[in-house]
Amino acid sequence: MRSHLLNDTTAEQYRRSVTEGVERVAAKLATTDRPFTGITVDALSPRIDGIDLDEPLHDTAAVLDELEDVYLRDAVYFHHPRYLAHLNCPVVIPAVLGEAVLSAVNSSLDTWDQSAGGTLIERKLIDWTGARIGLGPAADGVFTSGGTQSNLQALLLAREEAKTEDFASLRIFASEVSHFSVKKSAKLLGLGPDAVVSVPVDRDKRMQTVALARELERCAQDGLVPMAVVATGGTTDFGSIDPLPEIAGLCEQYGVWMHVDAAYGCGLLASLKYRDRITGIERADSVTVDYHKSFFQPVSSSAVLVRDAATLRHATYHAEYLNPRRMVQERIPNQVDKSLQTTRRFDALKLWMTLRVMGADGIGELFDEVCDLAAEGWKLLAADPRFDVVVRPSLSTLVFRYIPADVTDPAGIDRANLYARKALFASGDAVVAGTKVAGRHYLKFTLLNPETTTADIAAVLDLIAGHAEQYLGDSLDRAS
Repeated sequence: MRSHLLNDTTAEQYRRSVTEGVERVAAKLATTDRPFTGITVDALSPRIDGIDLDEPLHDTAAVLDELEDVYLRDAVYFHHPRYLAHLNCPVVIPAVLGEAVLSAVNSSLDTWDQSAGGTLIERKLIDWTGARIGLGPAADGVFTSGGTQSNLQALLLAREEAKTEDFASLRIFASEVSHFSVKKSAKLLGLGPDAVVSVPVDRDKRMQTVALARELERCAQDGLVPMAVVATGGTTDFGSIDPLPEIAGLCEQYGVWMHVDAAYGCGLLASLKYRDRITGIERADSVTVDYHKSFFQPVSSSAVLVRDAATLRHATYHAEYLNPRRMVQERIPNQVDKSLQTTRRFDALKLWMTLRVMGADGIGELFDEVCDLAAEGWKLLAADPRFDVVVRPSLSTLVFRYIPADVTDPAGIDRANLYARKALFASGDAVVAGTKVAGRHYLKFTLLNPETTTADIAAVLDLIAGHAEQYLGDSLDRAS
């Protein structure tokens, strides 16, 4: 079995195996004509269940054939222009190359003696991102597994900076459409059930600063401790960007930690056209960025950044076998000193390769394209009497629903939209997401593929309308 270990004696086998796998994937990408096959759980499960993992095939080609049957054939392909559902981006080739390199070398980014140059590359990228945000010379940060972990770490730092042991008195303020990880983080951090105060949003789904000011004042009057305000730089459902300058002013007035969840909107940091939409982010105490959303990176590639590097000490623990305290005096850089994770992939390499090949402007151009596409999609929806569109996009998300001309029952309209989404997914012709607005079911396009066109959007809208009309027609037939 030593023949399967990657080392100097198996380098040629490694080359052949990886090449064979890459060729399979490349062939699949070249011939995929739909984002999904429409396979069901009941149809796919028996294939997986029938595999005996205690009986290996002992042949790479045979395993790849099996993988085609259980995964590659029916995977959901984000690169397809009619994948319009979640915050999944098509990935750029330099980042995929970086993924191949980091997996083979397998550096662990917790300590210098496991990563060497990887540590310095990650630190350089954190400095670059902090400069793009405008956090100042004392900024720092660390790569994370994703926005949820970044938000958790930022709120951990905010909790510690609040300097109280009475966790029940701590309050976090976030808009009513902020990411669910804010509430999850509060629970993980041992805060009370009322810790997260939901702040109303305006018609554009942006936090109402008047309401925030009122809640902060009420918090002070009730003798509670305002721990953090979480402003969102691109909400998951609407792509809405909270009024960051006004929120920053209130945080300064009340002495509250300001966290900006820019997991989605961080692409604006590279934008050539729309950077001003995220003005105010430079005043944050901490920021979440997900490069695997709007920098076209493979999962995972994310980071949390802070204005004051000293606050990262709240995540620091020293272990004699790993990062003893003496290493700080010896100026040995150990990233585990800043991270909630110990063993950690060298995910920073993917962004490094992307910047070195494409440059930040190349990333920004791609993100600007999808923002422009969303603006055009909004015009299509606003002009189409079959659909109700919720807000004009700030980023690349469109939330809408089909409104039949002769149906007035809201519940019936809900069912028609739910059916249309399900039927579209089952057909494999396109994949769209869904959400609720004011208790009603809506559909969602998350546009992160520059290859998607307005013609694609128009075609998918026609498919949605067709499925909804079929459902309503069938419902009338059954009722008659």
